[in-house]
Amino acid sequence: MQRTIEIRTDDLTGQEARHLIAFHLAGMHDTSPAESVHALDVDALRHPSVTVWSAWIDGEIAGIGALKTLDSERGEVKSMRVSDRFLGSGVGRALLRHIMTAARERGMTSLWLETGTTPDFLAAQRLYESEGFSPCGPFGDYTLDPFSIFMTRGL
Repeated sequence: MQRTIEIRTDDLTGQEARHLIAFHLAGMHDTSPAESVHALDVDALRHPSVTVWSAWIDGEIAGIGALKTLDSERGEVKSMRVSDRFLGSGVGRALLRHIMTAARERGMTSLWLETGTTPDFLAAQRLYESEGFSPCGPFGDYTLDPFSIFMTRGL
């Protein structure tokens, strides 16, 4: 049975979203050296340049994702995380497509992202590739890092 995924803007005041962000950050620190963790904490995600969405299935948080405005034409996908309970259910793809649509509506012409290179990130890399992202060099304040892969796509 296909369950409906509800995606809504999240102000990060709810315990569920805050818990998933904390889980996401802990996971990043478990798989990468501290200097290679680029995930944002709740305070950074509440910056005016960032919009966060949460995905819900049957009243339960299923995932989070964010769009950070880099400039008038470019955005960065941030803090993509699906709750373990919903891995493989299409939540990540739904959130990514929602972020791409929001970026287009804001007049952005490209999206950028950083993700990890260890096997833990293979599913994320495959998702991004399947949605048209391709590898690129570091952008913004990022530098070359063996634990990071950078990707971009036009909108």
